[in-house]
Amino acid sequence: MELNGSQILLRALMNEGVDTIFGYPGGSILDIHDELFKSSFKHILVRHEQGAAHAADGYARSSGKVGVCLVTSGPGATNTVTGIATAYMDSIPMVIVTGQVPTPFIGTDAFQEVDITGITRPCTKHNFLVRHIDELANTVREAFYIARSGRPGPVLIDLPKDVMRAMTEYREPVSPSQGSAEPVYLPDAGPLTETVNLIKKAKKPVLLIGGGVIHGRATAELIEFAHKVNIPVTSTLMGLGGFPGTDPLWMGMLGMHGTYYANMAISDCDLLITVGVRFSDRVTGRLATFASNATIVQIDIDATSINKNVLVHIPIVSDCRSALIQLNALLDRNGLEKIREGREDWITRIGEWRTEGPMSYCQGEAIKPQCVIETLYRMTKGDAIVATEVGQNQMWAAQFFRFDKPNTFLTSGGLGTMGYGFPAAIGAQVAFPDRLVVDIAGDGSIQMNIQELATAVNYKLPVKVVILNNGYLGMVRQWQELFYEKRYANTGIGGQVPDFVKLAEAYGALGLRAVKPGEVEATLAKGLEHPGPVLMDFVVEAEEKVFPMVNPGASLTDMKLSSGIGM
Repeated sequence: MELNGSQILLRALMNEGVDTIFGYPGGSILDIHDELFKSSFKHILVRHEQGAAHAADGYARSSGKVGVCLVTSGPGATNTVTGIATAYMDSIPMVIVTGQVPTPFIGTDAFQEVDITGITRPCTKHNFLVRHIDELANTVREAFYIARSGRPGPVLIDLPKDVMRAMTEYREPVSPSQGSAEPVYLPDAGPLTETVNLIKKAKKPVLLIGGGVIHGRATAELIEFAHKVNIPVTSTLMGLGGFPGTDPLWMGMLGMHGTYYANMAISDCDLLITVGVRFSDRVTGRLATFASNATIVQIDIDATSINKNVLVHIPIVSDCRSALIQLNALLDRNGLEKIREGREDWITRIGEWRTEGPMSYCQGEAIKPQCVIETLYRMTKGDAIVATEVGQNQMWAAQFFRFDKPNTFLTSGGLGTMGYGFPAAIGAQVAFPDRLVVDIAGDGSIQMNIQELATAVNYKLPVKVVILNNGYLGMVRQWQELFYEKRYANTGIGGQVPDFVKLAEAYGALGLRAVKPGEVEATLAKGLEHPGPVLMDFVVEAEEKVFPMVNPGASLTDMKLSSGIGM
């Protein structure tokens, strides 16, 4: 059977289980869109290619599948770069298909030609320029295999227009794995046994988890492990949801804006077991004092992440699930009761730190952003997929919304991409049309990709956007207050933001606003009950800051709990 390149692409995507593509058409990919028109694929037409990349990312994070986006050559391709880099930093499996000028024109500065494989080489796990139609089916198979195996990440396929039109006899792809099964990375037995021996001896252990637990589908094994040996748990931003936020062993997030008790516990522990963590600077603070009293065990699927930022005593190269399964089996044979009994003093000490430095705020006449998040959590009982933008809104969501399940917190951790949350929420809503999906945003960040409101309205996607409107680029303003003597250079945007209620109405969505604390619950109730997309504008305290805060380069124990109060 002879097929053209566009038909082969769609058939190969279907073989990988793809049914949804986020994209935007253009001259170099019209042949693919013509085939899409005849196909059963769900194509979500976004309003900007960056939105397509973030939506595919949100689809992938929430569903655990590989997200797919399709864009044209030149500016269409370059518009995805921020979304690709966002996915790369957070290890999100995506396949990005970009159109390209015909192969004879490559290198001639043809209209809408750009070297997208060269541009994205530093921020993709791998990329391909397909020069011959006979390579296409195998390339798609290999791209998906690379995207989802090992440490996941984005893979780009650049497809010239003449390859889309060429004809060949179609053959089912066989590379690279003779199938789609993902490899399992089994740990060595020696480090696991050594880890169990350390657990037996430890008086003050801490378990630190990251995004690798979620990517590795290891949450059930992690919960079993923590409970077997009664170890308190903290996480990075990317690990939220990997351990239940309502569990008694949960200490909240650590790091620059982590909880007082998590940061103190890390700093005082004698054994630190990390699972799927890469030790970002926002997590460790000053490296010389990070867990300086502890023996450190690092479990990670990526050998290059071990000893990269923090020198560890016991490296375990393994996927998180395999390592935890074997640790749990070893623990079952090693007298659990004695291990558990030695933890009570440590648990009590952490409880004292929790009392000394609780997560709190003072509600005044203006709406406090923390109150909005707490009210949202209470009203939803945590049963929501929450996306965030980046900045104060992101940190308050991490601090005051408790995530009990994996794949329910979607945020740009490594790259810190403003404008990520709304299109990511759209991607999650496409993946789960019957679930509540909320984007928590700032008045600055929501404008980065506000055009995607048209996408939500067009496809009747009931995404709820909670805007914490303080009239500033809030996190940048906070740093200017603390470190730049309150010189608020170019961060005061209060007079430059649109009327979000009118803007929502212009797009055909519902717009709501709350300006007093007493209006918060009623506004959320009305917005959550509405069957379509909603923008909820909460006018909050203008100069509220995110606390606790560890200054850049400081130790985790050197925290500001509020303005003028340090610990």
